[in-house]
Amino acid sequence: MRFFGSKVSADNRKPGIHIAWTTVTYRSVALMIVAGAAIFFFAVRMTFPQFTESGIKKVDDVAGRLLEKVAGMAPAAGTGVVTAQQAHFTALDGTVRVKKGTGNTWKAADYNVPLEKGDVVQTGSEGMAKVVFNDGTSYTVKQDSLIVIEENSANDQQQTNVAVAVSTGTVDLSTATYSQGSKSQVIVAGATASLAPESAAQVHNDPKSDQHEILMKKGTGEVSRNGETVQLANWEKVSFKGQESHLEKAKETGPPTPIAPANMAPLFSSGEAKDVAFSWTPMAYATGYRLRISRNPYFSSTLVDKKVNTAAVTVSGLGDGAYYWMVQSYDAAGKESVESEKNRFTIISKGKDTEAIALELDPFVQHGHVIEVTGKTQTGARVMVNGSEVPMIASDGSFHYFTPPLPTGEAVITVTAQTAQGGVNTQQKKIIIQ
Repeated sequence: MRFFGSKVSADNRKPGIHIAWTTVTYRSVALMIVAGAAIFFFAVRMTFPQFTESGIKKVDDVAGRLLEKVAGMAPAAGTGVVTAQQAHFTALDGTVRVKKGTGNTWKAADYNVPLEKGDVVQTGSEGMAKVVFNDGTSYTVKQDSLIVIEENSANDQQQTNVAVAVSTGTVDLSTATYSQGSKSQVIVAGATASLAPESAAQVHNDPKSDQHEILMKKGTGEVSRNGETVQLANWEKVSFKGQESHLEKAKETGPPTPIAPANMAPLFSSGEAKDVAFSWTPMAYATGYRLRISRNPYFSSTLVDKKVNTAAVTVSGLGDGAYYWMVQSYDAAGKESVESEKNRFTIISKGKDTEAIALELDPFVQHGHVIEVTGKTQTGARVMVNGSEVPMIASDGSFHYFTPPLPTGEAVITVTAQTAQGGVNTQQKKIIIQ
């Protein structure tokens, strides 16, 4: 038996749920009952010696049956006691709403809102959200998408079960290394895709046009629907239409890998428009490449959309600010590969004097393998944690960020604040993940 209760640390008022418990085993309960019965029988024997052995045996039979009932209450060995878990937003951009499974009202998404079984997440036409589960599975919910958390639990054997339904839109997901017997599944229009550890996939669901696709970008998985099961490996895709259609499997062309500018790289300029050199890995089958550059991560509008026949090109006239870029290859027939990863870089006008700026970090809060980072920096500065940009900085410079799940052992958290004038401050702290 486990008695659970939540508590909030008095010296740490960080948002989140902190769980404490006291464990009382069924064996302990049984031993206490046996001890009580023994004391009772001894007292009766000393007080009423005229009791016969048959009378005591009858009382003993009653106690035995009581102990059998108590023992029967215990769960069978190895079945595992299932407990609900929570997921968290680690990135938010644009319009993102949440509807709790226990209510009917929509609320603006917030980093402090835990996500549980039955909760619904919806992004707007320029919204994007990243959700990370305790098992390391992450979902990047793109614009105009809606997902439902169908399952998020773990048992006492450390086996996790995560399932998310993509009702509409596009989602990128990836799994971490989880224990044997765990499940990480995504559900699309009646099809269930089960992903192996350290795998990645892209899911697209368009109910209006009856288009449903699951693309395996890395690792392996299997898709099951209406009694049919299809195995998927790198760059293999399953698509289907309608209730009675079969799963159609096809091989997709993998994309080039972006090289430069590297993800999250700062590029300094003298205050004028800058020429930026882009490069990526060449593909043997490619006759050309398509480069796109945007100011936003969902590419709802593009600054550059051009085709070149080499794996490198220089783009001129880029001003200060943040940019995103991606590349695709295409063959002689004009068929394009899937999109590459999206790299972000920032062009910063560097002043004559580079000064250290303010950066104050609160004590880290650990949620399993996820670290909650909060602090305050100079107004208008951007903040990066281990190379990933904190998506939202308050008007007073305060920030709040959840890291992706970190591996067991010693880890280093690096926090960097940077201004458009070239001011910078970097702090590092070591933590132990157990």
